[in-house]
Amino acid sequence: MHAWRVPQYGPYQEVLRWEDVAKPEPGPQQAQIRVTGAGISFGMILKIAGKYQLKDPLPFTPGLEVAGVVEQAAKGFPFAVGQRVMGYVYGGQGTCAEYTIVDAALTYPIPDVMSDAEAAGFLNAYQTAYLGLVDRADLRPGDWLLVHGAAGGVGTAAVQLGRALGARVIATAGSAEKLAFCRKQGAEFAFNTREQDFAEEVNRVTKGHGADVILDPVGGDVFDQSTRCIAWDGRLAVVGFAGGRIPELAINRVLLKNIAVTGLNLTSYRTAGQERVRQAMEHLLALYHEGQIRPVISHVVKLAELPHAIGLVESRISQGKVIVTP
Repeated sequence: MHAWRVPQYGPYQEVLRWEDVAKPEPGPQQAQIRVTGAGISFGMILKIAGKYQLKDPLPFTPGLEVAGVVEQAAKGFPFAVGQRVMGYVYGGQGTCAEYTIVDAALTYPIPDVMSDAEAAGFLNAYQTAYLGLVDRADLRPGDWLLVHGAAGGVGTAAVQLGRALGARVIATAGSAEKLAFCRKQGAEFAFNTREQDFAEEVNRVTKGHGADVILDPVGGDVFDQSTRCIAWDGRLAVVGFAGGRIPELAINRVLLKNIAVTGLNLTSYRTAGQERVRQAMEHLLALYHEGQIRPVISHVVKLAELPHAIGLVESRISQGKVIVTP
């Protein structure tokens, strides 16, 4: 089979290698799946560069979330050969390959009405958004919700979920085209972080109240400015640093506004918080079947053209998710 391999850390344009490798064999409670789609995220760029918080041992195949068809199932794996499944892949086995291995605890059946592309882009974005909003930030009906990076995978999921859960959604993004996209997903207001002072705009449209909940996958200056427009008793959920800079927080702002700043590490949820993830998935799939949330697939790219797919994410051209498929 063919797979993308990272023999050393560095820029993805330089270090990625398209290689012929042996098919992986499943162990107990695992299955080998034929990959039908793999999601691309900004975190993949950091992983390949060796700049992510958790490093995979070299050499490794990049990719976290996958959709596919079960080819071989070992003892203890709950899904049958031939069944479509979606799941996470850890430890360097990766998803950017023609075949990969999934663990029973990190695998879910794909609903009949869900496409392979949607399944490949569902888990990471929607679980991150849901657990960030509901579990960490206690989003309530009627809250003002501010979503940063709202045209990306997690941002799109958060806008849709905020609307579905009864919040009034404000989105930020970096172009007029993306702002229009955010409104289409359910944002009531949308502001351009490159051309507008979003903190002033949020305070203006909320009539000085501010955002009750802020979901931030960007970090950097966006995080810094968020503390200017968060409501009294507001909750700011940090879910990533796509902007590149890890910000620092002036604790006096936490004290003066009585705010809570919380983080979400989805990887730790999949081990320490499995029951919460299970409950989140039940609610997410119910919302999907009701038509209230739906993954937006910006581009579907051939697996052999993975560097191009990553470039679409890095350049901020994409809206929603980028998927690669063999």
